[in-house]
Amino acid sequence: MSTINLKNPHLYINRELSHIDFNHRVLNEAYNKDNPLLERVKFLAIFSSNIDEFFMVRVSGLKQQRFLGITKTPPDGLTPREQLVSIYRVITELFAQATHCWNNVLLPELKKAGILVMDYDTLKKRQKIRMTDYFEQEIFPVLTPLAFDPGHPFPHISNLSLNLAVEVRDPDTGQIRFARVKVPDALPRLIPLKAIDPDDLLAPVNNKLVWTEQVIIANLDQLFPGMEIVAATPFRITRNNDMEIQEEEADDLLLTMEQHLRRRHFGAVVRLEVDENIHEDIYHILVSNLQIHTNDVYTTDAPLALSCLWALVGLERPDLKNKPAQPVTSPSLPTDMSIFDSLGRQNVLLHHPYESFNAVVQFIEEAAADPKVLAIKQTLYRVGPTPPIVKALIRARENGKQVAALVELKARFDEESNIEWARALEHSGVHVVYGVLGLKTHCKTTMVVRRERDGLRRYVHLSTGNYNSSTARLYTDLGLFSDDEEFGLDAAELFNYLTGFAKQTAYRKFWVAPVNLRLNMLKYIERETALGENGRIQFKCNSLVDAPIIRALYRASQAGVQVDLNVRGICCLRPGVKGVSENIRVVSIIGRFLEHSRIYYFGNNGDPDVYIGSADLMPRNIDRRVEVVFPIENPQLRTSVIDNILGVFFRDTANAHLLQSDGTYLPLRDTLDDDERPFSSQEWFMKNGHKH
Repeated sequence: MSTINLKNPHLYINRELSHIDFNHRVLNEAYNKDNPLLERVKFLAIFSSNIDEFFMVRVSGLKQQRFLGITKTPPDGLTPREQLVSIYRVITELFAQATHCWNNVLLPELKKAGILVMDYDTLKKRQKIRMTDYFEQEIFPVLTPLAFDPGHPFPHISNLSLNLAVEVRDPDTGQIRFARVKVPDALPRLIPLKAIDPDDLLAPVNNKLVWTEQVIIANLDQLFPGMEIVAATPFRITRNNDMEIQEEEADDLLLTMEQHLRRRHFGAVVRLEVDENIHEDIYHILVSNLQIHTNDVYTTDAPLALSCLWALVGLERPDLKNKPAQPVTSPSLPTDMSIFDSLGRQNVLLHHPYESFNAVVQFIEEAAADPKVLAIKQTLYRVGPTPPIVKALIRARENGKQVAALVELKARFDEESNIEWARALEHSGVHVVYGVLGLKTHCKTTMVVRRERDGLRRYVHLSTGNYNSSTARLYTDLGLFSDDEEFGLDAAELFNYLTGFAKQTAYRKFWVAPVNLRLNMLKYIERETALGENGRIQFKCNSLVDAPIIRALYRASQAGVQVDLNVRGICCLRPGVKGVSENIRVVSIIGRFLEHSRIYYFGNNGDPDVYIGSADLMPRNIDRRVEVVFPIENPQLRTSVIDNILGVFFRDTANAHLLQSDGTYLPLRDTLDDDERPFSSQEWFMKNGHKH
């Protein structure tokens, strides 16, 4: 085997730059004319939202490292300062592409389709008069101008809020004054003209909308009567939103999380977004008082916060959207039979969103109502705004079941929702716990204990995705129902570990992080490595960052093992390097649904092992989270996962991008012959997703 140093930084792609490249692929879907127009608008909105989160979490973390003088580098060898410099360069280019996409591509095409997103200056005189009436009735009452002068401190600017920086002149003294006007979140970002302009009801019917901030700017004289408006420009800031929680010092984690969420509004500013025509005086006032470097300022000639474009996606224009997906009911779960009777005959694998998530909800609802069910235990990570599963757990407790719910309060950006439902569960008498000290509980596990004729039986549901009915329609995930005795024992011991003081060090069939997941993953990779050219590895996951696992995959490639990786987002492994990763192929699928399932296949010389679960191949998942990865043991289901799921993903040429050794991605559709039709795995699953 080669003596190449597998810790050489040149063999690794920087995590943050790979993250940005993922969002570049998302942005490219907004350019992709194969997508319906409003779906392209949606991708631009997703891109904008993703970049917001990237700054709140990743950029803020690097800035803290630089401030603290931390010099430890990731496997690629870039220091925090070097990463920030690269991020600024790449993000600036990406912002320019996003701006071009909106101004020069999507906006004209929306206009052709009868959706006019208009600038206030283009309105007719009659429309401006009616818009002024709307401003006075609906907008003016909720605005609060805040002055900045020796008698008024610079106002607090909340994270991701849209604001107007305004300069006014006192006509009597000639003095220039500065004020800030927040555009309240309660206001729509785009005001429909039709509501105030009945003439627009005449044919042809168009959707006409105007930017709220432009309407406010046009009517600033009403906020500053007697003053001359010198300049007004929108701006927006992003704050550090990833404050560390000292769990060891927290007597009450629920209370600590609530306090933490309140403090989020005061995190350090990490980005300022402004219009490219910003008045120079306003620019200097903002930079000085927000205490940021000019490298943290991003200018644009498009509206700020394009994540607001979800408002357009919500328009009633089915002709400009994907046809609604119709999930099917799994044939393994007949509707005329109890789900417990079905599971008594066979394990059931579900592939969401192609197969309905209602089966999972039905499982909990049946357990809540079934007099034979004694107990339900479940982990809850992201449950969503109106979770039917949480309501079923509450009904189960009302029906006298023993119910335990592990609610992860630290699920980023879902904390407030999880706190609300944790309190509702506690109020109903459910045993609510918040996980293991120092670890985030990310596994997706349910156990139902039922009394049957031959004694107590445990039924489990294990999944790659959350117990969230909303995202289950948008994310691709796999879930397994089983009454396997050893699965049940592993699940029982897992919950004892999560809710009590059990120091579980071994499991029968589960790979559990941080207990034995890393050990088993490396063991199985090494087993394939020992097989050399007869070895075979196929992984599908969201991210591949962990350096020891990457090195193990490099060694497998050097031994001749064919390694196929389907990594949706961040990938720090560099494929195609001579003598190191020539046998590794990496693709990323960006499509209508968010690829979220994790599948780990090991060829085992013709007797393959297939594992699925909640864990990505990242240090945080393997070392700092509670995760569960479990085997698909039924031969029929295992073969189906290999051929009809994993195999289909690797056939994709419509939505897949091939990672090059230089870190760039090549859309596979660009490599096809002119007469070759791209193959979409997601379209195939919509037609055939039940065939397993």
